[in-house]
Amino acid sequence: MVLLYCVGAAFAAGVIIVGLIVTIIIAYKQRKNCEREAEMSLTKAHRDLLSSNSGKLAKFFTIKEIAKATKNFSKDNLLGSGGFGEVFKGILVDGTSIAVKRAKLGNANGIDQIINEVRILCQVNHRNLVKLLGCCVELQQPLLIYEYIPNGTLFDHLHKIFPVKKVTLSWHRRLCIAYQTAQGLSYLHSSVVPPIYHRDVKSSNILLDENLDAKVSDFGISRLGFSDVSHVTTCAQGTLGYLDPEYYHNFQLTDKSDVYSFGVVLLELLTSKKAIDFNRGEEDVNLVVFARKILKEERFMDVIDPCLKQEAGKTELETMKALGFLAESCLNERKQNRPSMKSVAKEIESILSAVSSEVLEG
Repeated sequence: MVLLYCVGAAFAAGVIIVGLIVTIIIAYKQRKNCEREAEMSLTKAHRDLLSSNSGKLAKFFTIKEIAKATKNFSKDNLLGSGGFGEVFKGILVDGTSIAVKRAKLGNANGIDQIINEVRILCQVNHRNLVKLLGCCVELQQPLLIYEYIPNGTLFDHLHKIFPVKKVTLSWHRRLCIAYQTAQGLSYLHSSVVPPIYHRDVKSSNILLDENLDAKVSDFGISRLGFSDVSHVTTCAQGTLGYLDPEYYHNFQLTDKSDVYSFGVVLLELLTSKKAIDFNRGEEDVNLVVFARKILKEERFMDVIDPCLKQEAGKTELETMKALGFLAESCLNERKQNRPSMKSVAKEIESILSAVSSEVLEG
């Protein structure tokens, strides 16, 4: 009996050991495959970055320059991180402030997003789009170098995410930001051939410079459109709360998908409420659903940011309503019923003119 027990225990131990060895071998092979895929992706990334340059990028930076500028990618210089990788602040030898985007090591998807961003930004030049200064391809992860935008994101300011400066955005300033963002998106849709669909318009991708002027950023999942085709068929990507429901259901990406997302940003500017907030009631988690209900009940002014209404004059209150109606048209569930970004920009310009006139008279 004891012998049988010992044999059984030895057999069980042998099975466990063999299992461990097999697991280790499989893990090792998987790791090697991942490393091989990452290396292939990296090689392609370097090749694509070089071919994307075509004399349009300001320069190729050396890793020595970037390491010195970011203090060797110090945590103190970390501006933010996401699925793609990390962004660091840096200062070049000539005193130029920069932001450096670095893909996560071995993250093929992050590298692809960086390559895509180079392709997009090499083709555009607009005061309301973040400017790409250059890139660095000497590391295992490609690096993108941008102009540094000092005042954080629109999301930071609207939702009091600090350490951004504690500045309450006035109604006039919010309209300026809306207009500048609309101008940037309109340029992508109407002035670039082929057109560009941003695909991830949201308040955290709208940067504010030293004058609190807006610059649209993060083109990692943007797509080129086709001048002779109504849409691009692609898997739905974007951010929960901003994603065009029609695009989500039929996978047809158009300029109107950006218009929908921008409509959500307009609601944020008006209410200072987040696109998705689980602290609101169960039926009000989604800001669009919440706003539609309030509009239907004709009490939209009740949800306007109290800071805006406190000292608002008649003209300002009327323009808040006007922007609310514009947001509603951008958020129409049927894309063909939404205005173009060019029309949206013109409408906001008209609203802004009315407020600017009152400010000057005051």
